[in-house]
Amino acid sequence: MKKEVSLKISKLSQVTGVPAKTIRFYEETGVLPPPKRSPNGYRDYTQEDIERLRLVAGARHLDLSLNDIREILALRDRHESPCRTLLDRIRKKADEVAESIVILQHLETELRELHALGLTFPTDDIDGKNCICHLVSENKVVSQ
Repeated sequence: MKKEVSLKISKLSQVTGVPAKTIRFYEETGVLPPPKRSPNGYRDYTQEDIERLRLVAGARHLDLSLNDIREILALRDRHESPCRTLLDRIRKKADEVAESIVILQHLETELRELHALGLTFPTDDIDGKNCICHLVSENKVVSQ
C-alpha cells in the first residue's frame, strides 16, 4: 500500500524549488487548487500537488504565460492529454523568442554604430549640440 505524501509549504518549496510566496500566489490566482488543510490550519500538499507544481514551474521556466498554464492544467484536470496544446505553446514561444532575437540584434547593431559615431564627437560639449547627446535626443537612427 502506497503511503500518502503530506508536505507543508516550506517542504514543498524545498522539494520543487518554488518559493513559498510563489506557491501562495499560484493558489490565489487559481493555477494551483487550494490545498487540504491540517486540523491546525497548515497547508498539506500531496504528491499530486508536487507533480502539478513541477509542471507549472517547468512551464514558467519556458516563459509560458499563466493563462497558457491554466489551459494546460485544465486539460489534465478533465483527463485530456495536454501534450498537443503544450507543444503548440512551446512552438509559439520559440517563434516569439526568435522574433525578439532579431529585434535585439538590430538594436545591438544600432547601438554599436551610434557608439562608434559618438567616439568622433567631442565629449565636453556642455550644450549637447555638437556631441552624441544631440543625436540621441533627436532620436537619429544610425542604421535603417
